[in-house]
Amino acid sequence: MAKRHEGGGKLRIVHVLRAPLGGLFRHVLDLTREQIARGHQVGLITDSLTGGANADTVLEELRPRLALGLVRLPIQRLPHPSDVSQLLRIDARLRRPRPDVIHGHGSKGGTFARLPGLLPFHGRAIRAYTPHGGSFNYKPGSAVNRAYMAAERVLASGTDLFLFESAYIARRFREDVGATPKLTRIVLNGISEAELIPVQPNETAADFVYVGEWRSAKGIDTLIDALALISKRYGIVARLVLVGSGPDEAILYDRAAARDVREQIQFVPPMRARDAFRLGRAMVVPSRQESLPYIVLEAAGARIPMVATNVGGIPEIFGPYRDRLIPSDDPGALADALHRTLTAPAEELRIEADQLAAFVGARFSLSGMADDVIAAYLEALANKSQKPKLFRVPFALPS
Repeated sequence: MAKRHEGGGKLRIVHVLRAPLGGLFRHVLDLTREQIARGHQVGLITDSLTGGANADTVLEELRPRLALGLVRLPIQRLPHPSDVSQLLRIDARLRRPRPDVIHGHGSKGGTFARLPGLLPFHGRAIRAYTPHGGSFNYKPGSAVNRAYMAAERVLASGTDLFLFESAYIARRFREDVGATPKLTRIVLNGISEAELIPVQPNETAADFVYVGEWRSAKGIDTLIDALALISKRYGIVARLVLVGSGPDEAILYDRAAARDVREQIQFVPPMRARDAFRLGRAMVVPSRQESLPYIVLEAAGARIPMVATNVGGIPEIFGPYRDRLIPSDDPGALADALHRTLTAPAEELRIEADQLAAFVGARFSLSGMADDVIAAYLEALANKSQKPKLFRVPFALPS
């Protein structure tokens, strides 16, 4: 095995994930396209219940380039009795192309990719895992968090390579699951050079735009409350566009009405991020939990003025400018930050956006991300080809 791949030989890679939407899907698509461009053979296994027409279109366009095929199965988000049958189907499907790498993404994809690896003599492929937040998004110490972390400890034995997309998630893993002797690498999400081109707002753009899922973890309820506070504190009627979809749609409609700001908010279906950015003059990210969100990277690259919370991996994206971030779950602090964005000189906001774009462009590269993932695959393959012996790779976080 080691000789076959020595010097960066071509690999056979299958990515396993659940929902074909959001940042996780974007990450898998980016990796898939970059890996194909480098001459590797790639396949995808994903859910057929979510993603809608957009996912259908994207996956069908990609299908002819997937040498190891595209498989879509009905996969439930939460643990479900059907998981057993789907696991068996996925395992059987993974045996046929004889991949070198089985890469699971997120809690469900990571489970399906790694659980068979707990069995002895189960194939030659390495099993890699990228959490993307997933089970680590639950409140530390809660019952559901403890249950998921127990599962993570079991699955760690069937994992050859951990690829953490942020130092934050790597730290959460170490604290909640424990140190691991398995190979671990932090490979930051990356964006392309095309995403570093500035985006200008439309003439009719609202004051603020939010882009993402409509669910509690994203803190949109806090944003609605802050919008109401701006009117009360400063006498300014600000307009907001919410771009996305999700389980909390009705809840958000009701909250906007209860706070008497429904007429100030426009609810818009999902669209391409750079198209969505044109709908507002500043981006708002009021999240309660995040890993290393692509939407923040994309907005930074597009030079959109941004108000964001100090959670998860967002401080890693802001780097030397992390003091601009605000606490989560605090409508008052958010209202003050939004008011500052409304009233600050345009030149001041432009300079701040340019500074952040320069930092993101230098640190979060799509090609660099793909190269680092392949390098980690090859290192894990080399490790697995060695005869069994005591082996430990220290778990280290960057300084």
